[in-house]
Amino acid sequence: MRILVLDDNEDVRESMRLVLASSGHDAVTSADAHQALELQSRQPADLLITDIFMPGVDGLEAIVAFRSRWPGLKIVAISGGGVRAKRDYLGVAGEIGADVVMRKPVDPQELLATLHKLAG
Repeated sequence: MRILVLDDNEDVRESMRLVLASSGHDAVTSADAHQALELQSRQPADLLITDIFMPGVDGLEAIVAFRSRWPGLKIVAISGGGVRAKRDYLGVAGEIGADVVMRKPVDPQELLATLHKLAG
C-alpha cells in the first residue's frame, strides 16, 4: 500500500516512514498540506495519515481538501493535542472525513493493525 504521511514534525514523519517501510508499505512524507496535495496529484497514495495541528493549512483543512478531490482515499487523522479550546479536534476530523482517528504518540503495532483493517 502507498501511504502519504503529512506532519510538520520531522521526527514523527521519519519514524512513521520507517515503521511503514519496514512492514512493506511504500511510504512518502510531507511537511505541509500544499506539498502533500501535489504529491497526491502526481503519484496517488492509497491512504493519508495526517496530523491535525500544523502551521498554515491544518489537518482539518487537509482532510476536507483530500476528501473532496479523492473521495475513495482512506484517511487516518493523528494528534497529540486532542482537545483544545473545549473542542475535540480528533472528533471533528472523524466527522469531516477521517476514517480513523488516533492519539499521539501512535503505537506502531496499533497503526499497522489499523492500516490492515482499512486495506481489507
